[in-house]
Amino acid sequence: MLGGEDYAAPMKSDAVHRVLENELAEARRRRGDAPEVLDVGGGSGVWAVPLASSGCSVTVVDPSPNALATLRRRAADAGVGDRVLAVQGDTDALQSAAPSGGADLVLGHGLLEYVDDVDVSLRALGTAAVPGGAVSVVVANRYAAVLGRALTGRVAEALRLFNDPDGRMDGPTGETVRRRFDTELLRRVLDRSGLVVETVQGQGVVSDLVPGSVLESTPGAWDALEGLEVAAAGHPPLRDIATRLHGLARVPHNHTVQ
Repeated sequence: MLGGEDYAAPMKSDAVHRVLENELAEARRRRGDAPEVLDVGGGSGVWAVPLASSGCSVTVVDPSPNALATLRRRAADAGVGDRVLAVQGDTDALQSAAPSGGADLVLGHGLLEYVDDVDVSLRALGTAAVPGGAVSVVVANRYAAVLGRALTGRVAEALRLFNDPDGRMDGPTGETVRRRFDTELLRRVLDRSGLVVETVQGQGVVSDLVPGSVLESTPGAWDALEGLEVAAAGHPPLRDIATRLHGLARVPHNHTVQ
């Protein structure tokens, strides 16, 4: 699966889910039937299976046969195997893998950190969507990675990552990520692709910092955390140190993504 440890399953009612739920509700009104979703790098189905369970038709494109096998099992276990299509490939395969006429929503969650060329990949995601459709990307935040290492005592690693222009660490760490993003860089690459940026927000702003044991022992803590997470997601500077950053951008009507 494209992605990594920064992409553990998020809260189920966070700001990203709310934005996507609204997007899919609009797609249902527009289409009059089930939305078509294309999940690029979707691997084992963290997003695809819940989306299929909500009534969407989901195509997952991923280079890993093992991840796709897990996806098929999970979809079958959830009773939505007929709504999930698994395609082995990468962004080069999107032209043939995308739903006929394009997808209402294209996901690239945990994708842009690993691709060879961000601009080429974003153009491919935009081309796979219908005019008026949306592209949703979730990326690792470089500043959260810096803070995370510093707070666990890995200060030298934090400094190296901070100073690296791509927000990554070469060397003996074996890190496979090619780049990390900040809010301005994410907005800039989305703009550059010809998409119209509508949302840049955080995911895992505070929820990734609070131990589960604390939440379990405090009455009402989960509900309060959910409210705080949603409120903080779009509010700088909290947004800007979230574990992940989420961008939603729209394909203009009567416009070919360049």
